[in-house]
Amino acid sequence: MEKVYVFDTTLRDGEQVPGAKLAAAEKLEIARQLEALGVDVIEAGFPASSPGDFEAVRNIARNVRGVSIAGLARAVPSDIDAVWEAVKEAANPQIHIVLGVSDVHLRGKFHKSREEILRMGVEAVRYARAYTSNVEYSTEDAGRADLDYLCRFVEAVIAAGAKVVNIPDTTGYCYPKEFGHIIRTLMERVPNIHQAIISVHCHNDLGMAVANTLAGVRNGARRVEVCVNGLGERAGNAALEEVVMALKTRADYFGVETGVRTEEIFRTSRLVSTLTGIVVQPNKAIVGANAFAHSSGIHQDGVLKERSTYEIIDPGLVGVAESKLVLTARSGRHALRAKLEKLGYKDFSEGHFQQLYQRFLEVADRKKEVYDEDLEAIISDELRRDEACGYVLEEAAVTCGTKGAATAEVAVRGPEGTVRRAKGGGSGPVDAAYVAVDQIVGIPCKLLEFSLQSVTEGIDALAQVHVRIEAGGKLYAGRAAHSDIVVSGVNAYLDALNKAASKEVPAAVKPAG
Repeated sequence: MEKVYVFDTTLRDGEQVPGAKLAAAEKLEIARQLEALGVDVIEAGFPASSPGDFEAVRNIARNVRGVSIAGLARAVPSDIDAVWEAVKEAANPQIHIVLGVSDVHLRGKFHKSREEILRMGVEAVRYARAYTSNVEYSTEDAGRADLDYLCRFVEAVIAAGAKVVNIPDTTGYCYPKEFGHIIRTLMERVPNIHQAIISVHCHNDLGMAVANTLAGVRNGARRVEVCVNGLGERAGNAALEEVVMALKTRADYFGVETGVRTEEIFRTSRLVSTLTGIVVQPNKAIVGANAFAHSSGIHQDGVLKERSTYEIIDPGLVGVAESKLVLTARSGRHALRAKLEKLGYKDFSEGHFQQLYQRFLEVADRKKEVYDEDLEAIISDELRRDEACGYVLEEAAVTCGTKGAATAEVAVRGPEGTVRRAKGGGSGPVDAAYVAVDQIVGIPCKLLEFSLQSVTEGIDALAQVHVRIEAGGKLYAGRAAHSDIVVSGVNAYLDALNKAASKEVPAAVKPAG
Protein backbone atom coordinates (compact mmCIF):
# COMPACT_ATOMS: atom_id res chain seq x y z
CA MET A 1 0.00 0.00 0.00
CA GLU A 2 1.07 3.58 -0.58
CA LYS A 3 2.20 5.56 2.44
CA VAL A 4 0.43 8.63 3.78
CA TYR A 5 2.86 10.86 5.68
CA VAL A 6 1.71 12.38 8.96
CA PHE A 7 2.63 16.02 9.61
CA ASP A 8 1.83 16.92 13.21
CA THR A 9 1.18 20.59 13.94
CA THR A 10 0.12 20.26 17.59
CA LEU A 11 3.08 22.41 18.69
CA ARG A 12 2.26 25.16 16.20
CA ASP A 13 -1.41 25.28 15.19
CA GLY A 14 -2.48 23.32 18.27
CA GLU A 15 -0.70 25.70 20.61
CA GLN A 16 -2.67 28.59 19.14
CA VAL A 17 -5.68 27.50 21.19
CA PRO A 18 -6.36 30.17 23.83
CA GLY A 19 -4.93 29.04 27.16
CA ALA A 20 -2.83 26.23 25.68
CA LYS A 21 0.54 28.02 25.81
CA LEU A 22 3.37 25.56 26.42
CA ALA A 23 6.74 26.15 28.03
CA ALA A 24 9.84 25.14 26.06
CA ALA A 25 10.38 22.06 28.24
CA GLU A 26 6.77 21.00 27.73
CA LYS A 27 7.05 21.41 23.96
CA LEU A 28 10.16 19.22 24.00
CA GLU A 29 8.38 16.55 26.06
CA ILE A 30 5.49 16.46 23.58
CA ALA A 31 7.90 16.39 20.63
CA ARG A 32 9.68 13.37 22.07
CA GLN A 33 6.36 11.59 22.49
CA LEU A 34 5.40 12.48 18.90
CA GLU A 35 8.69 10.91 17.84
CA ALA A 36 7.73 7.76 19.78
CA LEU A 37 4.32 7.89 18.11
CA GLY A 38 6.01 7.71 14.73
CA VAL A 39 4.83 10.87 12.97
CA ASP A 40 6.90 11.86 9.94
CA VAL A 41 7.12 15.62 10.54
CA ILE A 42 6.75 17.76 13.66
CA GLU A 43 5.91 21.40 13.02
CA ALA A 44 7.59 22.71 16.14
CA GLY A 45 6.42 26.31 15.99
CA PHE A 46 6.57 29.72 14.29
CA PRO A 47 10.15 30.92 14.98
CA ALA A 48 9.66 34.50 13.77
CA SER A 49 6.72 35.06 16.10
CA SER A 50 8.80 35.49 19.29
CA PRO A 51 12.26 34.80 20.72
CA GLY A 52 10.71 32.21 23.02
CA ASP A 53 9.17 30.26 20.17
CA PHE A 54 12.43 30.48 18.20
CA GLU A 55 14.35 28.92 21.10
CA ALA A 56 11.70 26.25 21.63
CA VAL A 57 11.88 25.19 17.97
CA ARG A 58 15.69 25.18 18.02
CA ASN A 59 15.69 23.11 21.21
CA ILE A 60 13.45 20.49 19.59
CA ALA A 61 15.55 20.47 16.40
CA ARG A 62 18.68 19.78 18.45
CA ASN A 63 17.19 17.07 20.68
CA VAL A 64 14.57 15.16 18.65
CA ARG A 65 16.47 13.30 15.95
CA GLY A 66 14.18 10.57 14.61
CA VAL A 67 11.70 12.80 12.79
CA SER A 68 11.73 15.78 10.41
CA ILE A 69 11.40 19.13 12.21
CA ALA A 70 9.61 22.02 10.49
CA GLY A 71 8.99 25.65 11.30
CA LEU A 72 6.39 27.98 9.82
CA ALA A 73 7.26 31.12 7.87
CA ARG A 74 5.31 33.75 6.03
CA ALA A 75 6.43 34.34 2.44
CA VAL A 76 9.03 36.94 3.45
CA PRO A 77 12.82 36.50 3.70
CA SER A 78 13.10 37.43 7.40
CA ASP A 79 10.63 34.69 8.42
CA ILE A 80 12.39 32.12 6.25
CA ASP A 81 15.74 33.10 7.74
CA ALA A 82 14.32 32.64 11.26
CA VAL A 83 12.96 29.18 10.43
CA TRP A 84 16.25 28.03 8.99
CA GLU A 85 18.24 29.28 11.96
CA ALA A 86 15.85 27.45 14.28
CA VAL A 87 15.69 24.10 12.43
CA LYS A 88 19.06 23.83 10.67
CA GLU A 89 20.50 21.51 13.34
CA ALA A 90 17.64 19.01 12.92
CA ALA A 91 18.39 15.62 11.41
CA ASN A 92 15.96 16.48 8.62
CA PRO A 93 15.00 20.19 8.69
CA GLN A 94 12.05 21.56 6.75
CA ILE A 95 10.91 25.09 5.91
CA HIS A 96 7.15 25.57 5.71
CA ILE A 97 5.96 28.72 3.88
CA VAL A 98 2.37 29.97 3.94
CA LEU A 99 0.60 32.59 1.82
CA GLY A 100 -3.08 33.12 1.04
CA VAL A 101 -4.47 32.34 -2.42
CA SER A 102 -8.19 33.07 -2.13
CA ASP A 103 -9.57 36.37 -3.39
CA VAL A 104 -10.87 36.96 0.14
CA HIS A 105 -7.27 36.96 1.41
CA LEU A 106 -5.78 38.76 -1.59
CA ARG A 107 -8.18 41.68 -1.37
CA GLY A 108 -8.97 41.81 2.32
CA LYS A 109 -5.58 40.90 3.80
CA PHE A 110 -2.81 41.66 1.29
CA HIS A 111 -4.41 44.23 -1.04
CA LYS A 112 -2.52 42.63 -3.92
CA SER A 113 -3.41 41.10 -7.29
CA ARG A 114 -3.29 37.41 -8.09
CA GLU A 115 -0.13 37.89 -10.16
CA GLU A 116 1.63 39.76 -7.34
CA ILE A 117 0.80 37.01 -4.84
CA LEU A 118 1.94 34.32 -7.28
CA ARG A 119 5.30 36.06 -7.72
CA MET A 120 5.68 36.41 -3.93
CA GLY A 121 5.09 32.67 -3.52
CA VAL A 122 7.55 31.67 -6.21
CA GLU A 123 10.22 34.02 -4.88
CA ALA A 124 9.75 32.72 -1.32
CA VAL A 125 10.22 29.11 -2.45
CA ARG A 126 13.37 30.01 -4.38
CA TYR A 127 14.72 31.91 -1.39
CA ALA A 128 14.08 28.94 0.96
CA ARG A 129 15.65 26.52 -1.54
CA ALA A 130 18.96 28.26 -0.98
CA TYR A 131 18.88 26.75 2.51
CA THR A 132 17.32 23.32 1.87
CA SER A 133 15.51 21.29 -0.75
CA ASN A 134 12.98 20.28 1.90
CA VAL A 135 10.48 23.11 1.34
CA GLU A 136 6.73 22.97 1.83
CA TYR A 137 4.41 25.63 0.44
CA SER A 138 0.91 26.18 1.85
CA THR A 139 -1.74 27.80 -0.34
CA GLU A 140 -3.69 29.30 2.54
CA ASP A 141 -7.50 29.32 2.18
CA ALA A 142 -7.31 27.07 -0.88
CA GLY A 143 -10.80 25.80 -0.03
CA ARG A 144 -12.24 29.16 -1.11
CA ALA A 145 -9.78 29.93 -3.94
CA ASP A 146 -10.56 30.08 -7.65
CA LEU A 147 -9.71 26.57 -8.86
CA ASP A 148 -8.06 27.68 -12.12
CA TYR A 149 -5.83 30.11 -10.21
CA LEU A 150 -5.03 27.46 -7.61
CA CYS A 151 -3.88 25.07 -10.35
CA ARG A 152 -1.58 27.77 -11.81
CA PHE A 153 -0.21 28.57 -8.35
CA VAL A 154 0.54 24.94 -7.45
CA GLU A 155 2.30 24.39 -10.77
CA ALA A 156 4.42 27.52 -10.26
CA VAL A 157 5.62 26.73 -6.71
CA ILE A 158 6.46 23.14 -7.68
CA ALA A 159 8.48 24.47 -10.62
CA ALA A 160 10.25 26.82 -8.18
CA GLY A 161 11.30 23.82 -6.07
CA ALA A 162 8.59 23.07 -3.48
CA LYS A 163 8.69 19.37 -2.58
CA VAL A 164 5.38 19.49 -0.70
CA VAL A 165 2.37 21.63 -1.57
CA ASN A 166 -0.25 21.94 1.11
CA ILE A 167 -3.89 22.55 0.22
CA PRO A 168 -5.57 23.91 3.36
CA ASP A 169 -9.27 24.32 4.05
CA THR A 170 -8.21 27.11 6.38
CA THR A 171 -11.69 28.18 7.46
CA GLY A 172 -13.36 24.75 7.48
CA TYR A 173 -15.61 25.95 4.66
CA CYS A 174 -15.60 22.94 2.34
CA TYR A 175 -17.59 19.76 2.54
CA PRO A 176 -15.95 16.40 1.69
CA LYS A 177 -17.13 15.94 -1.89
CA GLU A 178 -16.15 19.52 -2.70
CA PHE A 179 -12.73 19.28 -1.07
CA GLY A 180 -12.05 15.92 -2.67
CA HIS A 181 -12.87 17.48 -6.05
CA ILE A 182 -10.26 20.20 -5.45
CA ILE A 183 -7.54 17.61 -4.79
CA ARG A 184 -8.62 15.44 -7.72
CA THR A 185 -8.58 18.45 -10.06
CA LEU A 186 -5.05 19.36 -9.00
CA MET A 187 -3.90 15.77 -9.54
CA GLU A 188 -5.38 15.76 -13.04
CA ARG A 189 -4.66 19.28 -14.28
CA VAL A 190 -1.29 20.31 -12.82
CA PRO A 191 1.31 18.88 -15.22
CA ASN A 192 4.19 18.67 -12.71
CA ILE A 193 2.04 17.51 -9.77
CA HIS A 194 3.97 14.24 -9.39
CA GLN A 195 7.16 16.15 -8.58
CA ALA A 196 5.70 17.03 -5.18
CA ILE A 197 3.61 15.51 -2.42
CA ILE A 198 0.16 17.01 -1.99
CA SER A 199 -0.70 17.64 1.65
CA VAL A 200 -4.01 18.62 3.22
CA HIS A 201 -4.65 20.76 6.30
CA CYS A 202 -8.33 20.99 7.27
CA HIS A 203 -10.04 22.97 10.01
CA ASN A 204 -13.16 21.93 11.85
CA ASP A 205 -15.41 25.01 11.80
CA LEU A 206 -18.31 22.99 10.37
CA GLY A 207 -17.27 19.72 11.98
CA MET A 208 -15.83 18.22 8.77
CA ALA A 209 -12.05 18.45 9.25
CA VAL A 210 -11.47 14.71 9.47
CA ALA A 211 -13.95 13.94 6.69
CA ASN A 212 -12.31 16.52 4.41
CA THR A 213 -8.85 15.20 5.22
CA LEU A 214 -9.91 11.67 4.33
CA ALA A 215 -11.55 12.94 1.14
CA GLY A 216 -8.21 14.52 0.27
CA VAL A 217 -6.41 11.21 0.79
CA ARG A 218 -9.02 9.39 -1.23
CA ASN A 219 -8.38 11.73 -4.15
CA GLY A 220 -4.59 11.67 -4.14
CA ALA A 221 -3.18 13.60 -1.18
CA ARG A 222 -0.36 11.69 0.48
CA ARG A 223 0.34 13.87 3.49
CA VAL A 224 -2.09 14.86 6.25
CA GLU A 225 -1.58 17.79 8.61
CA VAL A 226 -3.19 17.03 11.94
CA CYS A 227 -3.23 17.86 15.65
CA VAL A 228 -3.42 15.54 18.64
CA ASN A 229 -6.91 15.67 20.16
CA GLY A 230 -8.06 17.89 17.29
CA LEU A 231 -6.51 21.01 18.81
CA GLY A 232 -6.06 24.12 16.70
CA GLU A 233 -7.42 27.55 15.83
CA ARG A 234 -11.12 28.16 16.57
CA ALA A 235 -12.88 24.77 16.34
CA GLY A 236 -9.58 22.97 15.83
CA ASN A 237 -7.82 20.90 13.19
CA ALA A 238 -8.34 17.38 11.93
CA ALA A 239 -7.59 15.06 14.86
CA LEU A 240 -4.48 12.93 14.35
CA GLU A 241 -5.97 9.95 16.15
CA GLU A 242 -9.17 9.98 14.09
CA VAL A 243 -7.46 10.33 10.72
CA VAL A 244 -4.83 7.67 11.47
CA MET A 245 -7.30 5.14 12.84
CA ALA A 246 -9.76 5.76 10.00
CA LEU A 247 -7.00 4.97 7.49
CA LYS A 248 -5.94 1.90 9.47
CA THR A 249 -9.42 0.56 10.21
CA ARG A 250 -10.64 1.13 6.65
CA ALA A 251 -7.45 0.22 4.80
CA ASP A 252 -9.71 -1.84 2.54
CA TYR A 253 -11.33 1.41 1.37
CA PHE A 254 -8.41 3.84 1.31
CA GLY A 255 -5.64 1.44 0.27
CA VAL A 256 -2.96 3.39 2.15
CA GLU A 257 -1.05 3.15 5.43
CA THR A 258 0.82 5.42 7.82
CA GLY A 259 3.93 4.82 9.87
CA VAL A 260 2.23 5.77 13.14
CA ARG A 261 2.66 3.40 16.08
CA THR A 262 -0.98 3.42 17.02
CA GLU A 263 -0.44 1.85 20.44
CA GLU A 264 1.12 5.19 21.46
CA ILE A 265 -1.99 7.21 20.55
CA PHE A 266 -3.72 7.14 23.93
CA ARG A 267 -0.53 7.99 25.82
CA THR A 268 0.14 10.90 23.45
CA SER A 269 -3.40 12.20 23.83
CA ARG A 270 -3.17 12.17 27.62
CA LEU A 271 0.20 13.92 27.61
CA VAL A 272 -1.03 16.70 25.33
CA SER A 273 -4.20 17.11 27.39
CA THR A 274 -2.25 17.28 30.64
CA LEU A 275 0.35 19.79 29.46
CA THR A 276 -2.04 22.08 27.57
CA GLY A 277 -4.78 21.89 30.19
CA ILE A 278 -7.34 21.22 27.43
CA VAL A 279 -9.59 18.39 28.63
CA VAL A 280 -10.58 15.71 26.11
CA GLN A 281 -14.36 15.45 25.88
CA PRO A 282 -15.61 12.08 27.17
CA ASN A 283 -17.30 11.10 23.89
CA LYS A 284 -14.30 12.06 21.75
CA ALA A 285 -13.58 9.42 19.11
CA ILE A 286 -10.60 7.11 19.74
CA VAL A 287 -9.22 8.84 22.87
CA GLY A 288 -12.30 9.96 24.83
CA ALA A 289 -13.04 8.29 28.18
CA ASN A 290 -16.14 6.70 26.67
CA ALA A 291 -14.62 5.70 23.31
CA PHE A 292 -14.49 2.05 24.38
CA ALA A 293 -17.12 2.16 27.12
CA HIS A 294 -20.48 0.41 26.92
CA SER A 295 -23.40 1.15 29.25
CA SER A 296 -26.40 -0.24 27.37
CA GLY A 297 -27.30 -3.75 28.46
CA ILE A 298 -27.85 -4.79 24.84
CA HIS A 299 -24.41 -3.50 23.83
CA GLN A 300 -22.71 -5.03 26.87
CA ASP A 301 -24.25 -8.42 26.17
CA GLY A 302 -23.10 -8.22 22.55
CA VAL A 303 -19.53 -7.17 23.40
CA LEU A 304 -19.22 -9.92 26.01
CA LYS A 305 -20.26 -12.51 23.44
CA GLU A 306 -18.33 -11.08 20.47
CA ARG A 307 -16.37 -7.82 20.73
CA SER A 308 -16.81 -6.91 17.07
CA THR A 309 -20.59 -6.64 17.45
CA TYR A 310 -20.16 -3.10 18.82
CA GLU A 311 -16.43 -2.33 18.52
CA ILE A 312 -14.69 -1.82 15.18
CA ILE A 313 -11.34 -1.02 16.82
CA ASP A 314 -9.49 -3.21 19.30
CA PRO A 315 -8.76 -0.78 22.17
CA GLY A 316 -5.28 -2.26 22.49
CA LEU A 317 -4.43 -0.86 19.05
CA VAL A 318 -4.51 2.68 20.44
CA GLY A 319 -2.96 1.89 23.81
CA VAL A 320 -6.15 1.45 25.83
CA ALA A 321 -5.93 -1.59 28.09
CA GLU A 322 -9.42 -2.92 27.42
CA SER A 323 -13.03 -2.08 26.78
CA LYS A 324 -14.97 -0.72 29.71
CA LEU A 325 -18.37 -1.97 30.78
CA VAL A 326 -20.03 0.96 32.52
CA LEU A 327 -22.59 -0.35 34.97
CA THR A 328 -25.77 1.70 35.06
CA ALA A 329 -29.46 1.00 35.55
CA ARG A 330 -29.53 -0.03 31.87
CA SER A 331 -26.94 -2.77 32.37
CA GLY A 332 -28.12 -6.34 32.33
CA ARG A 333 -27.32 -9.47 34.29
CA HIS A 334 -24.56 -10.57 31.89
CA ALA A 335 -22.66 -7.33 32.37
CA LEU A 336 -22.96 -7.48 36.16
CA ARG A 337 -21.84 -11.11 36.27
CA ALA A 338 -18.85 -10.34 34.01
CA LYS A 339 -17.84 -7.42 36.21
CA LEU A 340 -18.16 -9.49 39.39
CA GLU A 341 -16.03 -12.24 37.88
CA LYS A 342 -13.39 -9.68 36.94
CA LEU A 343 -13.38 -8.52 40.56
CA GLY A 344 -12.82 -12.13 41.64
CA TYR A 345 -16.37 -13.09 42.70
CA LYS A 346 -17.30 -16.23 40.76
CA ASP A 347 -18.95 -18.74 43.08
CA PHE A 348 -22.44 -17.27 43.45
CA SER A 349 -25.50 -19.46 43.51
CA GLU A 350 -28.22 -18.31 41.14
CA GLY A 351 -30.35 -17.23 44.11
CA HIS A 352 -27.51 -15.27 45.67
CA PHE A 353 -26.70 -13.63 42.33
CA GLN A 354 -30.33 -12.54 41.95
CA GLN A 355 -30.17 -10.90 45.38
CA LEU A 356 -27.03 -9.05 44.35
CA TYR A 357 -28.62 -8.03 41.06
CA GLN A 358 -31.66 -6.57 42.80
CA ARG A 359 -29.43 -4.67 45.22
CA PHE A 360 -27.34 -3.48 42.26
CA LEU A 361 -30.49 -2.16 40.55
CA GLU A 362 -31.49 -0.30 43.72
CA VAL A 363 -28.12 1.44 43.79
CA ALA A 364 -28.06 2.01 40.01
CA ASP A 365 -31.45 3.73 40.13
CA ARG A 366 -29.95 6.30 42.50
CA LYS A 367 -26.57 6.74 40.76
CA LYS A 368 -25.43 7.61 37.26
CA GLU A 369 -22.77 4.91 37.35
CA VAL A 370 -22.01 2.01 39.68
CA TYR A 371 -18.27 1.71 40.29
CA ASP A 372 -16.17 -1.28 41.33
CA GLU A 373 -15.98 0.10 44.85
CA ASP A 374 -19.78 0.25 44.97
CA LEU A 375 -19.99 -3.42 43.99
CA GLU A 376 -17.47 -4.34 46.67
CA ALA A 377 -19.60 -2.55 49.25
CA ILE A 378 -22.80 -4.19 47.99
CA ILE A 379 -21.24 -7.66 48.14
CA SER A 380 -19.88 -7.05 51.61
CA ASP A 381 -23.30 -5.88 52.78
CA GLU A 382 -25.08 -8.87 51.32
CA LEU A 383 -22.58 -11.34 52.74
CA ARG A 384 -22.97 -9.88 56.23
CA ARG A 385 -26.74 -9.90 55.88
CA ASP A 386 -26.69 -13.58 54.88
CA GLU A 387 -24.37 -14.50 57.74
CA ALA A 388 -26.27 -12.55 60.38
CA CYS A 389 -29.74 -14.00 59.87
CA GLY A 390 -30.84 -11.60 62.56
CA TYR A 391 -32.41 -8.14 62.56
CA VAL A 392 -32.92 -6.60 59.10
CA LEU A 393 -34.07 -3.08 58.32
CA GLU A 394 -37.28 -3.01 56.29
CA GLU A 395 -38.13 0.70 56.34
CA ALA A 396 -36.79 3.95 57.72
CA ALA A 397 -38.20 7.47 57.63
CA VAL A 398 -36.79 10.53 59.37
CA THR A 399 -37.72 14.15 59.93
CA CYS A 400 -35.01 16.64 60.76
CA GLY A 401 -33.89 20.19 60.19
CA THR A 402 -33.38 23.46 62.01
CA LYS A 403 -36.85 23.46 63.60
CA GLY A 404 -37.24 21.06 66.53
CA ALA A 405 -35.69 17.70 67.36
CA ALA A 406 -35.20 14.98 64.76
CA THR A 407 -37.63 12.08 64.74
CA ALA A 408 -37.43 8.67 63.11
CA GLU A 409 -39.69 5.70 62.46
CA VAL A 410 -38.16 2.36 61.59
CA ALA A 411 -39.46 -1.09 60.76
CA VAL A 412 -37.18 -4.03 61.51
CA ARG A 413 -37.72 -7.70 60.70
CA GLY A 414 -36.50 -9.90 63.53
CA PRO A 415 -34.86 -13.36 63.46
CA GLU A 416 -38.26 -15.04 63.77
CA GLY A 417 -39.57 -13.15 60.73
CA THR A 418 -41.85 -10.70 62.54
CA VAL A 419 -41.66 -7.05 61.50
CA ARG A 420 -41.78 -4.58 64.39
CA ARG A 421 -42.03 -0.78 64.25
CA ALA A 422 -40.87 1.92 66.63
CA LYS A 423 -40.46 5.70 66.78
CA GLY A 424 -37.63 7.63 68.32
CA GLY A 425 -36.31 11.15 68.74
CA GLY A 426 -32.81 12.50 69.02
CA SER A 427 -30.32 15.23 68.27
CA GLY A 428 -30.14 14.24 64.61
CA PRO A 429 -31.68 11.76 62.16
CA VAL A 430 -29.19 8.94 62.86
CA ASP A 431 -29.51 9.41 66.64
CA ALA A 432 -33.31 9.31 66.36
CA ALA A 433 -33.18 6.16 64.22
CA TYR A 434 -30.87 4.44 66.69
CA VAL A 435 -33.26 5.24 69.56
CA ALA A 436 -36.05 3.56 67.57
CA VAL A 437 -33.88 0.52 66.77
CA ASP A 438 -32.99 0.13 70.47
CA GLN A 439 -36.68 -0.12 71.31
CA ILE A 440 -37.08 -3.00 68.85
CA VAL A 441 -33.89 -4.99 69.44
CA GLY A 442 -33.63 -4.41 73.19
CA ILE A 443 -29.91 -5.08 73.57
CA PRO A 444 -28.29 -2.59 75.98
CA CYS A 445 -25.22 -1.12 74.36
CA LYS A 446 -23.09 1.97 74.12
CA LEU A 447 -22.15 3.54 70.78
CA LEU A 448 -18.39 4.13 70.90
CA GLU A 449 -17.66 5.11 67.31
CA PHE A 450 -19.55 6.26 64.25
CA SER A 451 -17.58 7.03 61.07
CA LEU A 452 -18.88 7.95 57.64
CA GLN A 453 -16.94 7.62 54.40
CA SER A 454 -17.80 8.06 50.74
CA VAL A 455 -17.20 4.85 48.77
CA THR A 456 -16.62 6.76 45.52
CA GLU A 457 -16.54 10.40 44.49
CA GLY A 458 -19.58 12.42 43.48
CA ILE A 459 -22.70 13.67 45.22
CA ASP A 460 -24.51 10.40 44.45
CA ALA A 461 -21.80 8.21 45.99
CA LEU A 462 -22.58 5.36 48.36
CA ALA A 463 -22.07 6.28 52.02
CA GLN A 464 -20.21 3.64 54.00
CA VAL A 465 -20.72 3.75 57.77
CA HIS A 466 -18.54 2.00 60.36
CA VAL A 467 -19.73 1.71 63.99
CA ARG A 468 -18.36 0.19 67.17
CA ILE A 469 -20.55 -0.64 70.13
CA GLU A 470 -19.98 -2.05 73.59
CA ALA A 471 -22.52 -4.65 74.74
CA GLY A 472 -22.19 -7.09 77.62
CA GLY A 473 -18.63 -5.90 78.24
CA LYS A 474 -17.48 -6.75 74.72
CA LEU A 475 -16.84 -4.71 71.58
CA TYR A 476 -18.64 -5.32 68.30
CA ALA A 477 -18.12 -3.63 64.93
CA GLY A 478 -20.68 -3.07 62.23
CA ARG A 479 -20.45 -1.81 58.65
CA ALA A 480 -22.88 -1.02 55.84
CA ALA A 481 -23.15 1.03 52.66
CA HIS A 482 -26.10 2.78 51.05
CA SER A 483 -26.75 5.92 49.05
CA ASP A 484 -28.84 7.20 52.01
CA ILE A 485 -26.68 8.07 55.03
CA VAL A 486 -29.42 7.24 57.55
CA VAL A 487 -30.14 3.85 55.99
CA SER A 488 -26.44 3.08 55.87
CA GLY A 489 -26.08 4.12 59.51
CA VAL A 490 -29.01 1.97 60.67
CA ASN A 491 -27.76 -1.06 58.74
CA ALA A 492 -24.29 -0.69 60.25
CA TYR A 493 -25.82 -0.43 63.73
CA LEU A 494 -27.94 -3.53 63.11
CA ASP A 495 -24.85 -5.35 61.83
CA ALA A 496 -23.11 -4.72 65.15
CA LEU A 497 -26.22 -5.59 67.16
CA ASN A 498 -26.63 -8.86 65.25
CA LYS A 499 -23.09 -9.80 66.18
CA ALA A 500 -23.86 -8.97 69.81
CA ALA A 501 -27.11 -10.98 69.69
CA SER A 502 -25.25 -14.01 68.31
CA LYS A 503 -23.09 -13.91 71.46
CA GLU A 504 -26.30 -14.14 73.54
CA VAL A 505 -26.09 -10.72 75.13
CA PRO A 506 -29.20 -10.50 77.33
CA ALA A 507 -31.93 -8.04 76.43
CA ALA A 508 -32.56 -5.39 79.05
CA VAL A 509 -36.02 -4.43 77.89
CA LYS A 510 -38.88 -6.18 76.22
CA PRO A 511 -38.77 -5.51 72.45
CA ALA A 512 -41.50 -3.24 71.16
CA GLY A 513 -44.57 -4.94 69.73
